[in-house]
Amino acid sequence: MKQEKRIVVVIDMQNDFISGALGTPEAKAIVPAVVARMQAEQAAGSLLVFTRDTHGPDYLATLEGKLLPAPHCEKGTEGWELAQEIAPFAQNAILVDKPTFGSVALPALLRPHVGPDTEFLIFGLCTDVCVVSNALLLRAHFPNHRIFVAPDCCAGITPQSHEAALTTMAMCQIQQA
Repeated sequence: MKQEKRIVVVIDMQNDFISGALGTPEAKAIVPAVVARMQAEQAAGSLLVFTRDTHGPDYLATLEGKLLPAPHCEKGTEGWELAQEIAPFAQNAILVDKPTFGSVALPALLRPHVGPDTEFLIFGLCTDVCVVSNALLLRAHFPNHRIFVAPDCCAGITPQSHEAALTTMAMCQIQQA
């Protein structure tokens, strides 16, 4: 596999997190910035990776469903799909369906693409749940690589929790891009 200079991990830019069951005005507001960032990264030759929060019809019976009783991102539904503006960038990208906040499979899938100088850029939804979870997994698996988060391409459940997640990531040496 080709070792990449930059790997861009786009977290859960799905309809249910933007305009659907768990959508917020802040999530809608970042879409243009996310598209612009992906255009720039694609033009620079970065490897694009997209995660999708993925649940089944039994979601409410899971622990997450009991603690967050809002069905969302059921595989195969419109809410599970990447947003229309985002989907074209995923055509030749790595797609990772994850059943919970952080994808434990993500580091293993990326390892063949990681060289000694590879850096990571992460952004998407929600800063305070899935973005921070995946950023910390990357930090744990790639301790000697630079990891960046793009705050303008992230939105949290609330603006306050977005800021708290950025602070947490900074404390774990995940720099702002």
